[in-house]
Amino acid sequence: MVKWIDVLYHNPIVSRVFHTSVYCLKRELTGCRTVLDLGCGPDSPIRHCAVPYSVGVDAFQPYLDASREKKIHSGYILADITSLEFPLQSFDAVMMVEVLEHMPTEEGRMLLDKVERWASKKVIVSCPNGYLPQHSIDGNPFQEHRSGWTVDEMNRRGYRAWGMAGWKFLRKENETQTVGDTNAIYATVRFRPKLFWLIVSELTQAITYFSPKLAFEVFYVKEIGMDTLK
Repeated sequence: MVKWIDVLYHNPIVSRVFHTSVYCLKRELTGCRTVLDLGCGPDSPIRHCAVPYSVGVDAFQPYLDASREKKIHSGYILADITSLEFPLQSFDAVMMVEVLEHMPTEEGRMLLDKVERWASKKVIVSCPNGYLPQHSIDGNPFQEHRSGWTVDEMNRRGYRAWGMAGWKFLRKENETQTVGDTNAIYATVRFRPKLFWLIVSELTQAITYFSPKLAFEVFYVKEIGMDTLK
C-alpha cells in the first residue's frame, strides 16, 4: 500500500488535481534560485523542486547525514534553528516544512519574525492545523510537538493558506512510520479499514484545499515586500 500511495502522490496529474504539498512547493519555489530549508530533516521535499542552490539546516545529526548522502542540498548547517542569524534578504525563499509545531509558541513567533527578514521573495510554512500531539520519533527529541498554529493566526501575519491532507476529522496523532516525505498521507488515518478511509481522506483534499480551516494540515505562503522588511 505504501509504495502505491507514494507513486500516486508524485504522479503529476494526481498531484495537480489534488494539490499535494509537493505540487504546492514546486509552484511556490518557481523562480527562487536560493532557498533556506530550516528543519530540513532526512528527506526534504525540496528534492523534487530543482532549486539551483539550497541550504539545509537541522539540529539532529543523523537527519543531516541522511540528507547529505542523498545530495538534497548544496550546503548543510548543524544547528538549533532558533540560534541562527543571517543578513537581510540572504535567500529568495525560506521554507519550514513541519517545523513550527516543534517549538513553543513565542519561540516560533520570534523565528517567523527572523525568517521574514532573511527572505527576499517569500516564506513557506507547513504545519498541522492546530495542536497535534506527537512524541519523539527516530530517537530525535526535537520531533516532539510543543505548539499549535491556526489559520487565523497565520492569516493575521500575512500568510495565505491552503488545506493539505484532507479533512482533519479523518486523521489522528502522528504514528512513527515514515517513508519519504509522504508520512502524513497514510500514517495518520483514524479509522479502519485504513485503505478505504485513506482514499476517502484523499478525496476530501479537493475540498479542504480551498477550506484550510477544515484540513488536517495547512500550507502557508507569505510574499515578502519592502513593507515587510522595515
